Amino acid sequence: MEDELHCIACKQLFNNPVLLPCYHALCLNCAVHAQRPLEPTAPQENSGNSTTSGSSTAESHASDSHPESDKLSILSETDSGVVCNSRPNSYLGTSNHIGGGIIAFPPVMAGSYSLSCPACRKTVYFDENGAHNLPKYRTMRNIVDRYGELRHIVPKCQLCECEPAADATVLCEQCEVLYCDSCRDNCHPSRGPLAKHNLLEPTVGKVALRNKIRNRDIICNEHEEECLSMYCMVCKTPVCAVCMHESRHSSHDVQAINTMCKAQKTELSQNLQQLSEKARTTTEFIQRLKQMSEKLNGECEELERQVDARCDALIRSIERRRQWLIDAVRQDKEIKQRSLKDHVTSCTCKLQKTTSLLQFCIEALKENDPVSFLQVGSMLIARVSNTDMTWHKDVLPSPRSYHQLDLTLDDNTVLKAIEHMNFIQMKTPSAALIIAEECSAENNSVTIAWQPPASSYVEGYVLELDDGNGGDFREVYCGTETICTVDGLHFNCTYNARVKAFNSAGEGEYSEVIGLQTSEVAWFTFDPCLSSPELCFTPDNMTVTCEGFEHRVALGSVGFSRGVHYWEFTIDRYDADTDPSFGVARLDVSKEEMLGKDEFGWSMYIDKQRSWFMHCRSHEQRCEGGIQVGSTVGVLLDLNKHQLSFFVNDEPQGPVAFNGLYGVFYPAVSVNRGVAVTLHTAIDAPSDLEDC
Repeated sequence: MEDELHCIACKQLFNNPVLLPCYHALCLNCAVHAQRPLEPTAPQENSGNSTTSGSSTAESHASDSHPESDKLSILSETDSGVVCNSRPNSYLGTSNHIGGGIIAFPPVMAGSYSLSCPACRKTVYFDENGAHNLPKYRTMRNIVDRYGELRHIVPKCQLCECEPAADATVLCEQCEVLYCDSCRDNCHPSRGPLAKHNLLEPTVGKVALRNKIRNRDIICNEHEEECLSMYCMVCKTPVCAVCMHESRHSSHDVQAINTMCKAQKTELSQNLQQLSEKARTTTEFIQRLKQMSEKLNGECEELERQVDARCDALIRSIERRRQWLIDAVRQDKEIKQRSLKDHVTSCTCKLQKTTSLLQFCIEALKENDPVSFLQVGSMLIARVSNTDMTWHKDVLPSPRSYHQLDLTLDDNTVLKAIEHMNFIQMKTPSAALIIAEECSAENNSVTIAWQPPASSYVEGYVLELDDGNGGDFREVYCGTETICTVDGLHFNCTYNARVKAFNSAGEGEYSEVIGLQTSEVAWFTFDPCLSSPELCFTPDNMTVTCEGFEHRVALGSVGFSRGVHYWEFTIDRYDADTDPSFGVARLDVSKEEMLGKDEFGWSMYIDKQRSWFMHCRSHEQRCEGGIQVGSTVGVLLDLNKHQLSFFVNDEPQGPVAFNGLYGVFYPAVSVNRGVAVTLHTAIDAPSDLEDC
């Protein structure tokens, strides 16, 4: 706590500390040196009905004189929190407004002083006694005394003008001042009125002085025969019983001084406990930081070992490669030398044979018998000519065959790799950011786009989607792309999506969740890719026809698994002796026969007079009423009740056709030659839905 015990002005331990209105403390000597005299001014008054300009002028004058003042009120001591005790006029200050009435500006009299706090720069004003009006900071003085005794700090003289002050040797019990030997001789001689003063050793004198002050502090300054027994809550000062009845405290809220002291000690203890908990938490945090520093040192050492090991491994690999390259050069040299040796042997053999031929021919030329020479002359001429023609081919080698090694060492790639060898700061990525303006929902599909996290290495992303009903998230995409479209969702549902990045170090945080609303009603077309290839569709895929006599199935582009959905077909062309079939189907329905003939289709087929419901080659529930050109056939798929119903010209066609429908169903129709139907989607179900 030593920092709390040093004066903010002289930076030394407090010596006779006093308390400023802002609750900062100074040594009395420092406060006296810091105070400044004020120029005298005349008093000003301004009534509540005066013009604004006059008031502004007075306020401006007051603020211009002391711009840094906190404008302590002279009308109420509680404005500044300063206790005046027996000198109610010791503190001067600027005015406050009181209920819109009189605004009073006190006169600054000759001999007045001001003091600006060195810590907060707030200004307080005094009368001619200056800083001596400030209350003694008794608690600080007692703590400093105990601290000095514990640390065996010699107290300093209170009258020395030099800095630093000399060590005190005595304390006058009556003057309550510490003196060094020099100041005692000059300021407190042992003669005259001071001869009866009791000079004590500083340590002993401080103990006696504390007891004396403690006894004096319990006596009221204004009523010397009364003890301070109560505490004024308004003036923030102890009072006696007489003060409560005869002075300004009579209308104030007062409490027993012991009760108030206990209450404030309790409150301070509670605040200290909270602050102590924060200090403990901070201490633990500092310990964690130190542990992190130690861990960082360990990781750095481990990384250095890894670098050494990796580089040593690279060096060993280079050494092995160097030996392999040297061996390759030596092998090539041996091959070349062996070839040279073989060629030398071959040339030597050729030369020997040629020398023999030359010697034989020379001896043949010595033959004197023409008949004998002509017997071998042609043969020798042919041999010599042939040997001469093939001499360069059989004897002389190619210039590059044996004198050079056709090897060039290519190390550019390795050098570049070594130069680019560096660290990759691999840590878990930060949270990805979903780009809301690029996300959309269309029909029963949603598109989510996101951007990579800043300053993070990412190997891929995981996109998660809930079930559209507030359920758990599930993974719908994992890859390197930053945009994804999810199809086949439920209509009229709000899907929540989130994404996270990952790399070899782990997975990052999830992004913020974004909600996307699918369409309330479905709009779709025929899907030629899902339908029979023998069908013909208009460019908008809304009208279908067939040129063959056999039924072919057309499927819609959207599948349903939840909700209530309704769509209609308009009969554009209809010839006799044909019966189109309308309904729903699984994706793997047979597309080469009438809808409803296999186990994956549910339909109503209808002609000009009547209709039947058909599923798995079983047809039933004959209903009167047929279709013609311009008629409308409606299909109602209620997957909340798992039912399928039909309408003709907005009227129910029989009862509910099928029950117990679970799974994914696609709108479907089967037509043959002579029928053309147009699909209409995104329309509301019939109003008498509950009656069917």
